[in-house]
Amino acid sequence: MSGSKEDDRKGSSEWREFFWNPRTHELLGRTAASWGLILLFYLIFYLCLAGMFAFTMYIMLLTLDDYKPTWQDRLATPGMMIRPKGNQLEITFSTSDTESWDGFIHNLNSFLSPYNDSYQVQTNDECTPDEYFIQEDSGEECSGVLDRFYGYDKGQPCILIKLNRVIGMLPGKERQSPYVTCAAKREDSDKIGLLAYYPPNGTFNLMYYPYYGKKAQVNYTQPLVAVKFLNASLNTDINVECKVTSNTLAAGSDRDKFAGRVSFKLRINDK
Repeated sequence: MSGSKEDDRKGSSEWREFFWNPRTHELLGRTAASWGLILLFYLIFYLCLAGMFAFTMYIMLLTLDDYKPTWQDRLATPGMMIRPKGNQLEITFSTSDTESWDGFIHNLNSFLSPYNDSYQVQTNDECTPDEYFIQEDSGEECSGVLDRFYGYDKGQPCILIKLNRVIGMLPGKERQSPYVTCAAKREDSDKIGLLAYYPPNGTFNLMYYPYYGKKAQVNYTQPLVAVKFLNASLNTDINVECKVTSNTLAAGSDRDKFAGRVSFKLRINDK
């Protein structure tokens, strides 16, 4: 029993000596000079690593252009999107219930605010139509000027379509601008009714291209095409697909439903 206590005391004493030895002035088995050298070594080591990392980042940044990506791997056809987007690209509302489409109106007003004529005059230069280098009003009844409800109160909603921005893209040649067409899926072809496009031919005018990036064109507002559904069937789902046609852009791939086209569901209720 006494031997066991002595062993415990001896083990405790050895541990205390390892942590701090008053005879040799060692902390955890090292003297102050030893600790100083090892800390100095690791300080220099990590400073060298940080310096190498900073140098390689500096060299890499020298290869980058502020205005154009050094490497640009993009789809042959840019994506398309609509406004308002709704929930999962579904636009459902009732003409008699203002709350059902009020959110769409706010969404369109917010999206179109940079396209205000007075703002455009202040921030952009006048462009030459049909030449690469502001589009007519995106459209009368779909501009929010003549009809502040964008037709939603009458069951004739406006949908805005835009192409995603791609630096350096030339979407047309021989003065032929890309244009948008919308149609219902085969099973809903008799429900969609007549459509009106703004501009009338549904084009993205060439004068908006090419796009040179946010730094070169700080106030750039991409062109829009507005589609107005004049007499779509009520109280039923209509699956709509809009696509862009161009003589320089490849047709959209079936693997990517947003390459050069966009599909959405429209439902207009009368109650």
